[in-house]
Amino acid sequence: MLAKPVVCAMVPARLGSTRLKMKNLALIDGEPMVGYAINSAINSNVFDDVYLNSENDIFKSISDDYGAKFYKRKYKLGSSITKSDEVIADFISSHPEYDIVAWVNSISPFQTPEEIRNIVNYFIDNKLDSLITVSNHNVHCMYDNNPLNFNMSEVFAQTQDLIPVQSFVYSVMMWRSKSFMQDYKNKGYGIFCGNFGTYPVGKLTEIIIKDQNDLMLADLLMRSIRKNQDKYEIKYDKTVETIK
Repeated sequence: MLAKPVVCAMVPARLGSTRLKMKNLALIDGEPMVGYAINSAINSNVFDDVYLNSENDIFKSISDDYGAKFYKRKYKLGSSITKSDEVIADFISSHPEYDIVAWVNSISPFQTPEEIRNIVNYFIDNKLDSLITVSNHNVHCMYDNNPLNFNMSEVFAQTQDLIPVQSFVYSVMMWRSKSFMQDYKNKGYGIFCGNFGTYPVGKLTEIIIKDQNDLMLADLLMRSIRKNQDKYEIKYDKTVETIK
């Protein structure tokens, strides 16, 4: 019987940001954005440890408030030109005790503990080495003026019959530590190491905060969800009453 892997969640949060100043500390319905990712990771109950990973000590108080551990990465790994591979390799190298490391994205505040739990279980059950969450789009898609998932020489396909096109969401990314580090040492990168897979997430999880407009919409949506999630019911126009 194989030993259960030791799994860690790492929530990266640098202080600087190009499009939205200090976005990880921006409030969404009164809570710092990064706090949502920490809460969901902890409450998923699939991680042996949850870390907030930053180059700045200011995030230590956030990790304490939300019950996460704090890892301070090198200051140079907090710049806008830092590659994700570098951040991952630095964390794994400093934490060899973890068999699997999950990057839980701080700018995806609507992901739920249940969804994170399902992603981690899917990764383990399917013996994956790397994974990135995706959004499935049942729409007609073109790339470089060529159709991707439909045929222009046929009757226009119904969207429900299309093979969905997948775009990366990045709400969660995962790696087996040994597989990632092997590729990183040999190639200089490792995000798609070994047996790679994807996992489709829900509509709300697809919301990624990159600029002020995203933040405003997320704040309004979060307030509405928290206020009305147990009260919402579908209502129809009065003309429905005339349908026989």
